[in-house]
Amino acid sequence: MKIRAKMAALALLVLILVLVNYLASQFPARLDLTKENIYTLSDGTRSMLGKIEEPVVLQFYFSRSLESLPIRFKNYATRVEEMLRQYVSASGGRVTLRVIDPQPDTDEETAARRAGVTPQTLPTGEPIYFGLVAIQADQEANIAFFSPNREPFLEYDVSQLIHSVQQFDKPRLGLVSGLPLRGQMPMGMMPGQQPQPDQLVLSQWSSAFEIVDVDESAEELPANLDVLAVIHPQNIGESLLFAIDQHLLAGRPLIVAVDPSSYFFKGQQRQNMMMMGQPQQGVTSDLPRLFSSWGIEYNASEVVGDLDLATSVQTGGGITSFPVWLSLRKEQLAAEVLPTSSLNTMLMIEPGSIAVAEDRGYEVTPLVQSTPRSGTVAGMMLSFTPPAEIARQIKSGGAAKNLAVMVRGSFKSAFPEGKPATTTSTDSEDADAADSASTEGSPALAESTAPGTLVVVSDTDWLLDDFSVRRMNFLGMQAVEPLNDNLSFASNVVDFLGGSQDLITIRGKGSAQRTFTVIREMETAAQERYQAELEGLEQRRNEIQQEIQKLQTQQADGRVLIASPEVSQALERYRVQEAELRTSIRQIRLSLREGIESLQNRLTVLNALVVPLVVVALGCVMLVGRNRRQKSSSAK
Repeated sequence: MKIRAKMAALALLVLILVLVNYLASQFPARLDLTKENIYTLSDGTRSMLGKIEEPVVLQFYFSRSLESLPIRFKNYATRVEEMLRQYVSASGGRVTLRVIDPQPDTDEETAARRAGVTPQTLPTGEPIYFGLVAIQADQEANIAFFSPNREPFLEYDVSQLIHSVQQFDKPRLGLVSGLPLRGQMPMGMMPGQQPQPDQLVLSQWSSAFEIVDVDESAEELPANLDVLAVIHPQNIGESLLFAIDQHLLAGRPLIVAVDPSSYFFKGQQRQNMMMMGQPQQGVTSDLPRLFSSWGIEYNASEVVGDLDLATSVQTGGGITSFPVWLSLRKEQLAAEVLPTSSLNTMLMIEPGSIAVAEDRGYEVTPLVQSTPRSGTVAGMMLSFTPPAEIARQIKSGGAAKNLAVMVRGSFKSAFPEGKPATTTSTDSEDADAADSASTEGSPALAESTAPGTLVVVSDTDWLLDDFSVRRMNFLGMQAVEPLNDNLSFASNVVDFLGGSQDLITIRGKGSAQRTFTVIREMETAAQERYQAELEGLEQRRNEIQQEIQKLQTQQADGRVLIASPEVSQALERYRVQEAELRTSIRQIRLSLREGIESLQNRLTVLNALVVPLVVVALGCVMLVGRNRRQKSSSAK
């Protein structure tokens, strides 16, 4: 009887555990205990979902039934599907999800290809579908393939996809530029001669935005701009400055690119053979009134030089290192935000530096930085000072300098007194009328009505084709080869800011794939030890080879080499030492492998047994408690 009772209790315990697990899977609440809350939707995403007016259908295509499917894709697909179900749960019925397995030669596979989901080919030659399609009414957009490398930005990619199908028109990008990004008509243009083409950055922007050009002499901005870009401002009047100020204070994104030393305009001056001592026109750019009010610190007379990022340039005197031409590497580009996360290299020509006032309460994200071995030099000296002398003048301050920053927060107006009066009229009566008109309409904003986003870049030459691409003639056709990621940075920033304001708040999260820190530290320590032994081996080998070469030179007789006892002993000593070091390296590798394998085995066993042990322990506790209650009741 006791055995039967125990078996029944155990069976009941298993049934309870299964029931609890089922109920937990059906319960809508979730507890996210991951370090970066990777399974929890951001507030920005939840806000965006709450604004959906018409239902959105998500079609998740994944080749789940593929037998040769790599485990990393299986794990990541589970992560993606769980995230999508969070969207459905948080949308209040506005988003629905369909999970589709597009098997070969089926209608589902045809639908996946038609929707733009692109298969990737596995080493076995089989195609794997792993993409997402969002549909709202007659609008459709897709993520062609979920790359595991973009896992930290999974939420942003999905949210941006849902947002994109709700846009029926291209967002509007206002462009105020003192830099000639538009193609210009050559002076003295001959009949049949083609005008100069636009800079490629405009083609990049126009693929996703409607570009609205704004002349620097304009007194107001066009209505309904989603993003505003101010590039190398030169002669902007007070009225347009006020409009730019109000654009940012209204919570709309703004990109400003200024330059302490425009290489383009310096080249224009050289071509025009300007006389020495004449003031340089267009070389520097600044927005002192706006920057001062917004807490942006920028010196238009100082150029950043960096000894570690100096660019080697072919000149008439050979290859010269230019310390103010910065070849930026991945380490100088912010990895945690979308505009720069996927970039590897950039080139900035004689940039300035940017700092942000610490007492404004802003959220400041450095996008591009120099190395700690950077300093500043006077921009006016660059035309008269050789690169080697410039390098000697750079005094490192021991800290990296910001070359591009993103600032988000509440800004104060540079025009606390309101809109400036229009003074184009010479007649006093017309001036009074203009001043009266300036007070009509919506009142001027003294501070932000919604958090604004400002991106400031301290260089403008990086936008030009000369420093971003190489044009080639391929089989009679014009081809373009990127030299760096300059144009990608331009596209990324505008795309990021041009999306929903809710999405700007989303930051990259961690990965569901966690590494064993202890194992990584063991591998790193062993690698350092191995590298030290290897360097010692190479050093001793070079010493012995030099000794052998010296002995051979001394013993040489014409063309005949006499193998003296000294040479033979040196060779034998080299062979013995080399064999000893090879043995030492094998022992290091063996001990590393044994230690790591032992730790991995212990972790695997522990991971496999922890759940059964917890269940058994819980069962034992319940069984002991039940026996005690039975004994207590029988004693009564």
